[in-house]
Amino acid sequence: MTDFWRGRRVMVTGGGGFLGTAVVRRLEAGGTTKIFVPRSRDYDLRTKDGIDRALADGNPELVIHLAAVVGGIGANRENPGRFFYENAIMGIQLMEQARLFGVQKFVTIGTVCAYPKFTPVPFKEDDLWNGYPEETNAPYGLAKRMLLVQGQAYRQQYGFNSIYLLPVNLYGPGDNFDPRSSHVIPALIKKCVDAVESGADHIDVWGAGSASREFLYVEDAAVAIMLAAEHYQGAEPVNLGVGAEITIRELVIYIAHLTGFDGELRWDPSKPDGQPRRSLDTSRARHLFGFVAGTGYGEGLPRTIEWYRSLRRLGASDAVRGEYE
Repeated sequence: MTDFWRGRRVMVTGGGGFLGTAVVRRLEAGGTTKIFVPRSRDYDLRTKDGIDRALADGNPELVIHLAAVVGGIGANRENPGRFFYENAIMGIQLMEQARLFGVQKFVTIGTVCAYPKFTPVPFKEDDLWNGYPEETNAPYGLAKRMLLVQGQAYRQQYGFNSIYLLPVNLYGPGDNFDPRSSHVIPALIKKCVDAVESGADHIDVWGAGSASREFLYVEDAAVAIMLAAEHYQGAEPVNLGVGAEITIRELVIYIAHLTGFDGELRWDPSKPDGQPRRSLDTSRARHLFGFVAGTGYGEGLPRTIEWYRSLRRLGASDAVRGEYE
C-alpha cells in the first residue's frame, strides 16, 4: 500500500460485516487513522436521516459502500421484495447524499448476481445488460445493478467520481454460517463439520451439483477494493474474481474431504441450482489496477474450516455478522 491512504478520511458502510472487517484491516495497515464505520444499530442507512448523520459524523473524503442485505438462494427466494427495496434505497440515497456532501470518491460494491442468467462464460463486464438475472436472486441483483446506472449518470452530469466493482461470491474466516442466510461455502462447511461431530452418515445438498461457481477469498477481495479505490477512476464496471470456476459437486466433495466427512452425499434435484454457470473474466481488473487473486481453494478453504471449528470450540453462535453491520 502507498501513502495515498495515510490520513485519508474514509467511511466504510458494512465495515462491521464479513468483507467490511477485512477492508478496515487493510485500511489500518495502510496508515488510515480516520476510518468511520456507521453501524446499523446507530445509523439506519435505509433512511435519509441515518445517511445524513453518518456523513456528518464521519466527514469522509471517500466512501466504500459495502453494506447490503444479503443471503443465499433460500434467503433470496423468501425475501425478494425486501432484498430489492432495502438494497436499492440504501445505495441510491447514500450516493445522492454523498454527492451533495462533497465526497471526492464513491466506491460501489455490486454483485455477480447482477449478470444475466445465461451469460457466456467467462462473464465479461460488457455482457452485464444482455439479459435478465437468474430468477432466484434477480431482485437483489437488479437493485445493485441500478447503482451502476446511478454512478455513471452522476459522473456524466455532475462529474462525480463513482466506480463500480463486481465481486464473485466471497468466502473465508468471519463468514456467515447461519443456515437461514449463509452462502454455499459456509453452508457446506457447516453441514460437513456438524455431520462429523454428530456421527451422521449423510448430508443433504441442494440441486444436482452440476452448476458451477467461482469464489474469491475475502482478504483478496479487500486487496482488490483498495487497489481500485486508489487507482481506478473510470465509469465502467470491473469484475473481481479468480478467473476459474468449480462445480458445486466438485466443491462438496473437496469440502467433505477437508473436513473428514466420509458419509453419503444426498443430492436433492427438487431444490434450485441457481445460475447454471458463474466465472468471471478478470482481465480488466488486472489491466486497470493490477489485481490478481493470490489465494487458491487449497489455502483458503482449510483456513475457513479451521476458523469455523474454532468458533464451535468457543461455543459461539453460527450466526456471524452480516454485511449490513
